[in-house]
Amino acid sequence: MRGLLVRWIVQALALALTAYVFQGIAIANVWALLVASLLIGIMNAFVRPVLVFLTLPLTIVTLGFFILVINALLFWMVASVVSGFQVSGFWSALGGTIVLSIVSFFLNLMIGDEGKVAVVNFHDKR
Repeated sequence: MRGLLVRWIVQALALALTAYVFQGIAIANVWALLVASLLIGIMNAFVRPVLVFLTLPLTIVTLGFFILVINALLFWMVASVVSGFQVSGFWSALGGTIVLSIVSFFLNLMIGDEGKVAVVNFHDKR
């Protein structure tokens, strides 16, 4: 449970950093940030796999690039539901999802399975 809470906070920090870096994304307050990050996580866990499965032929034809469109549409949909979280258009949603995934990837590298900050050691042991 603690690991889930820590990952939610990391996702919220990544979303805040994305809104700070990307011009077309705005977050009004902390509550909008927390609700938006929670909904993005829920959408990615439950809705995204269904959409990826349903659009699998299109994803194969586009060599996987259609998954970026799915991510942007889900991001945009969360922005339309959460008041205080605004995305100015599709291209802002697309860029925002790319920045959000990169930032959250690097932040999640530092979090272990138990929700503690872990030291990642990349030294080659020969």
